[in-house]
Parts: sequence; C-alpha cells; structure tokens
Amino acid sequence: MLGALMFCSKILMEILPNIHLLGMFTMVFAVTFRKNGLIPIYVYVLINGVYCGFATWWYAYLYIWTVLWGMTMLIPKNLPFRIKSVIYPVVCGLHGILFGILYAPAQALFYGFDFKETIAWIIAGFPFDITHAISNIFAGMLVLPLSNLLTKITKEQ
Repeated sequence: MLGALMFCSKILMEILPNIHLLGMFTMVFAVTFRKNGLIPIYVYVLINGVYCGFATWWYAYLYIWTVLWGMTMLIPKNLPFRIKSVIYPVVCGLHGILFGILYAPAQALFYGFDFKETIAWIIAGFPFDITHAISNIFAGMLVLPLSNLLTKITKEQ
C-alpha cells in the first residue's frame, strides 16, 4: 500500500515538473522501517515500470531511490528533534540537486555518452535539478512529523 501511495502521489503531481513527494516518502520509510523501508520503495519502482513502461529511464530508478534511502539510514536515529528537523529537509534537497548526477551513469550507459556528453547532459538538466531540490526541501519538512506518526501507528498495531 505504501508503494502504491508513492505512485499515486507521483501521478497526481506530474503536472508540476520535478515537484513530487517521492523523496519525502523514501526518507519517511527509511526512518520508520529502516531496512524494510526498501520494500515500499521497490514496490513503487515496480508499479512505475508497469504503468509507464520499462524503458531506459526506468533502470536508474533501481538505484536512485536507494541512494536517498542509504543517505537517510546514515543519519543517527538518536539526534535531537531540532537537528533532525533541519537535516531531513537538507538531505531530501541534496538528493534533488544531485538527481541529474545520480541519473547520469544510466544515461551514459544506455545512450553511449562519453565523459563530455555526460557532463553536458548534467549541465542541461541542472535547472530542473534546482527546482527538484527546492521542492524536496519543502517536502522534506514533512519527514519528521510523518515518520513520527507512522512509527506511532505501526507500534499500536
């Protein structure tokens, strides 16, 4: 269900380029479920591939969300609330600004880019990465309250 929620949120927000809640959900699932947070993330990736087609753009999704999950897993769980409330949006925004760089290896592999072409591809997409980063910072502000809520809900079950 959580992977489907990620997918539905993406579909609903497609009208806004590079603005979505996927980074926020990825971080919430990592904070709440730790290693099991990969399950809804990969359910999302699979649903996305089934719905949109398993084209070359999709293969980067096999690792790109795992990078954010891993970055989140490296944040100590016992940090004070104030620090988490700053770090989570920053990490989410960092993933947004790095999205093109993270995506570049797959693009280079599938389209035969050399180093210069890969750099040109990254530079051409950088304005979109800036939008992505800014929106991820705002979405990242929801990580702490939503992960606290999800933790509370799952402990009551």
